[in-house]
Amino acid sequence: MKPSRKSDSPVPGSTETSSVRDRLLDTAAELFYREGVRAVGVDLVVERTGVAKTSLYRHFPSKDDLVVAVLERDDENYWAHWDLIAERPTLNPKTELLAHVEWISKYIGRPEFRGCAFLNAATEFPSAAHAARQIALRHKTELRRRLHGLSQRLGVTNPDELADQLVLLIDGAYVNGQLSGKRGPVQALLSAAMVLIETASP
Repeated sequence: MKPSRKSDSPVPGSTETSSVRDRLLDTAAELFYREGVRAVGVDLVVERTGVAKTSLYRHFPSKDDLVVAVLERDDENYWAHWDLIAERPTLNPKTELLAHVEWISKYIGRPEFRGCAFLNAATEFPSAAHAARQIALRHKTELRRRLHGLSQRLGVTNPDELADQLVLLIDGAYVNGQLSGKRGPVQALLSAAMVLIETASP
Protein backbone atom coordinates (compact mmCIF):
# COMPACT_ATOMS: atom_id res chain seq x y z
CA MET A 1 0.00 0.00 0.00
CA LYS A 2 1.32 3.42 -0.89
CA PRO A 3 1.87 5.94 1.93
CA SER A 4 -0.48 8.85 2.48
CA ARG A 5 1.04 12.02 1.11
CA LYS A 6 -0.29 14.07 3.98
CA SER A 7 1.22 11.90 6.71
CA ASP A 8 4.50 10.96 5.09
CA SER A 9 6.96 12.25 2.52
CA PRO A 10 5.28 13.50 -0.65
CA VAL A 11 5.67 10.65 -3.13
CA PRO A 12 4.00 11.50 -6.45
CA GLY A 13 0.91 9.44 -7.24
CA SER A 14 0.50 8.02 -3.76
CA THR A 15 -3.11 8.83 -2.74
CA GLU A 16 -5.72 6.16 -3.43
CA THR A 17 -9.27 7.39 -3.95
CA SER A 18 -12.44 6.11 -5.58
CA SER A 19 -13.38 9.01 -7.85
CA VAL A 20 -12.56 8.72 -11.54
CA ARG A 21 -10.75 12.05 -11.59
CA ASP A 22 -8.53 11.14 -8.67
CA ARG A 23 -7.88 7.67 -10.05
CA LEU A 24 -6.71 9.29 -13.27
CA LEU A 25 -4.52 11.70 -11.32
CA ASP A 26 -3.04 8.89 -9.21
CA THR A 27 -2.21 6.80 -12.25
CA ALA A 28 -0.86 9.69 -14.31
CA ALA A 29 1.25 10.94 -11.40
CA GLU A 30 2.85 7.56 -10.90
CA LEU A 31 3.52 7.04 -14.61
CA PHE A 32 4.76 10.56 -15.26
CA TYR A 33 7.08 10.39 -12.29
CA ARG A 34 8.50 6.96 -13.07
CA GLU A 35 8.70 7.15 -16.87
CA GLY A 36 8.74 10.87 -17.65
CA VAL A 37 5.88 13.03 -18.88
CA ARG A 38 6.75 12.96 -22.56
CA ALA A 39 7.22 9.18 -22.54
CA VAL A 40 3.68 8.53 -21.25
CA GLY A 41 0.66 8.96 -23.50
CA VAL A 42 -2.95 9.33 -22.44
CA ASP A 43 -3.69 5.87 -23.87
CA LEU A 44 -1.41 4.31 -21.26
CA VAL A 45 -3.03 6.34 -18.49
CA VAL A 46 -6.46 5.18 -19.65
CA GLU A 47 -5.32 1.56 -19.90
CA ARG A 48 -3.78 1.53 -16.41
CA THR A 49 -6.72 3.34 -14.85
CA GLY A 50 -9.36 1.17 -16.52
CA VAL A 51 -11.63 4.03 -17.56
CA ALA A 52 -12.86 5.13 -20.97
CA LYS A 53 -10.82 7.69 -22.84
CA THR A 54 -13.92 9.89 -23.00
CA SER A 55 -13.87 9.97 -19.18
CA LEU A 56 -10.29 11.21 -19.20
CA TYR A 57 -11.06 13.97 -21.68
CA ARG A 58 -14.15 14.92 -19.72
CA HIS A 59 -11.95 15.74 -16.74
CA PHE A 60 -8.81 16.80 -18.62
CA PRO A 61 -9.41 18.18 -22.14
CA SER A 62 -5.73 17.71 -23.07
CA LYS A 63 -2.62 15.93 -21.83
CA ASP A 64 -1.22 19.31 -20.77
CA ASP A 65 -4.28 19.80 -18.55
CA LEU A 66 -3.58 16.43 -16.94
CA VAL A 67 0.10 17.28 -16.41
CA VAL A 68 -0.82 20.60 -14.80
CA ALA A 69 -3.37 18.96 -12.51
CA VAL A 70 -0.82 16.37 -11.38
CA LEU A 71 1.77 19.05 -10.60
CA GLU A 72 -0.76 21.24 -8.82
CA ARG A 73 -1.71 18.34 -6.59
CA ASP A 74 1.94 17.44 -5.96
CA ASP A 75 2.57 21.07 -4.98
CA GLU A 76 -0.42 21.13 -2.63
CA ASN A 77 0.61 17.89 -0.94
CA TYR A 78 4.24 18.92 -0.62
CA TRP A 79 3.32 22.06 1.31
CA ALA A 80 0.71 20.20 3.35
CA HIS A 81 3.49 17.93 4.58
CA TRP A 82 5.77 20.91 5.20
CA ASP A 83 3.01 22.57 7.25
CA LEU A 84 2.55 19.45 9.38
CA ILE A 85 6.15 19.82 10.49
CA ALA A 86 5.99 23.61 10.83
CA GLU A 87 2.95 23.35 13.10
CA ARG A 88 4.68 21.17 15.70
CA PRO A 89 4.57 23.25 18.89
CA THR A 90 7.93 22.02 20.25
CA LEU A 91 10.05 23.23 17.32
CA ASN A 92 12.18 26.35 17.35
CA PRO A 93 13.36 27.81 14.00
CA LYS A 94 16.57 25.77 13.93
CA THR A 95 14.98 22.42 14.79
CA GLU A 96 12.13 23.12 12.35
CA LEU A 97 14.54 23.85 9.53
CA LEU A 98 16.54 20.71 10.25
CA ALA A 99 13.32 18.68 10.48
CA HIS A 100 12.38 19.80 6.96
CA VAL A 101 15.83 18.90 5.64
CA GLU A 102 15.64 15.53 7.39
CA TRP A 103 12.34 14.47 5.77
CA ILE A 104 13.59 15.63 2.40
CA SER A 105 16.69 13.48 2.91
CA LYS A 106 14.56 10.46 3.84
CA TYR A 107 12.33 11.05 0.82
CA ILE A 108 15.34 11.13 -1.50
CA GLY A 109 16.58 7.89 0.03
CA ARG A 110 13.48 5.91 -0.93
CA PRO A 111 13.87 3.18 -3.57
CA GLU A 112 11.08 4.70 -5.67
CA PHE A 113 12.68 8.17 -5.73
CA ARG A 114 13.11 9.45 -9.29
CA GLY A 115 14.09 13.03 -8.64
CA CYS A 116 12.14 16.17 -7.81
CA ALA A 117 8.89 16.17 -9.81
CA PHE A 118 9.15 19.94 -10.28
CA LEU A 119 12.76 19.94 -11.49
CA ASN A 120 11.85 17.03 -13.78
CA ALA A 121 8.95 19.03 -15.20
CA ALA A 122 11.14 22.09 -15.75
CA THR A 123 13.57 19.91 -17.71
CA GLU A 124 10.85 18.37 -19.86
CA PHE A 125 9.15 21.71 -20.57
CA PRO A 126 11.87 24.28 -21.30
CA SER A 127 9.48 26.98 -22.52
CA ALA A 128 8.91 29.64 -19.87
CA ALA A 129 5.36 29.99 -21.17
CA HIS A 130 4.37 26.39 -20.47
CA ALA A 131 2.07 25.99 -17.48
CA ALA A 132 4.04 23.01 -16.12
CA ARG A 133 7.24 25.03 -16.01
CA GLN A 134 5.41 27.93 -14.37
CA ILE A 135 4.18 25.62 -11.61
CA ALA A 136 7.71 24.30 -11.12
CA LEU A 137 9.04 27.86 -10.85
CA ARG A 138 6.28 28.81 -8.42
CA HIS A 139 7.07 25.78 -6.28
CA LYS A 140 10.77 26.59 -6.10
CA THR A 141 10.03 30.26 -5.41
CA GLU A 142 7.84 29.18 -2.51
CA LEU A 143 10.59 26.91 -1.21
CA ARG A 144 13.01 29.82 -1.22
CA ARG A 145 10.43 32.08 0.47
CA ARG A 146 9.86 29.61 3.28
CA LEU A 147 13.55 28.99 3.79
CA HIS A 148 14.11 32.74 3.88
CA GLY A 149 11.45 33.11 6.55
CA LEU A 150 13.11 30.47 8.69
CA SER A 151 16.49 32.11 8.12
CA GLN A 152 15.11 35.41 9.34
CA ARG A 153 13.66 33.76 12.45
CA LEU A 154 17.06 32.20 13.13
CA GLY A 155 18.50 35.70 13.37
CA VAL A 156 21.39 34.95 11.02
CA THR A 157 23.60 37.72 9.68
CA ASN A 158 22.46 37.36 6.06
CA PRO A 159 19.12 35.50 5.68
CA ASP A 160 19.05 36.05 1.90
CA GLU A 161 22.37 34.29 1.49
CA LEU A 162 21.44 31.39 3.79
CA ALA A 163 18.12 30.88 2.00
CA ASP A 164 19.90 30.77 -1.38
CA GLN A 165 22.50 28.32 -0.05
CA LEU A 166 19.81 26.04 1.35
CA VAL A 167 17.88 26.08 -1.93
CA LEU A 168 21.02 25.07 -3.81
CA LEU A 169 21.79 22.39 -1.24
CA ILE A 170 18.32 20.86 -1.35
CA ASP A 171 17.93 20.99 -5.13
CA GLY A 172 21.44 19.59 -5.52
CA ALA A 173 20.46 16.70 -3.26
CA TYR A 174 17.31 16.09 -5.33
CA VAL A 175 19.37 15.85 -8.53
CA ASN A 176 22.23 13.80 -7.10
CA GLY A 177 19.89 11.50 -5.20
CA GLN A 178 18.24 10.51 -8.47
CA LEU A 179 21.61 9.14 -9.58
CA SER A 180 23.22 7.91 -6.39
CA GLY A 181 20.32 7.09 -4.08
CA LYS A 182 20.53 6.97 -0.30
CA ARG A 183 24.10 5.64 -0.31
CA GLY A 184 25.40 8.65 -2.20
CA PRO A 185 26.17 12.23 -1.12
CA VAL A 186 22.57 12.73 0.04
CA GLN A 187 23.74 11.17 3.31
CA ALA A 188 25.50 14.46 3.98
CA LEU A 189 22.43 16.65 3.37
CA LEU A 190 21.49 17.13 7.01
CA SER A 191 25.04 17.69 8.24
CA ALA A 192 25.70 20.13 5.38
CA ALA A 193 22.60 22.11 6.33
CA MET A 194 23.80 22.24 9.93
CA VAL A 195 27.17 23.60 8.78
CA LEU A 196 25.47 26.31 6.72
CA ILE A 197 23.30 27.34 9.67
CA GLU A 198 26.21 27.46 12.09
CA THR A 199 28.37 29.41 9.64
CA ALA A 200 25.59 31.94 9.04
CA SER A 201 24.87 32.45 12.73
CA PRO A 202 26.31 35.61 14.34
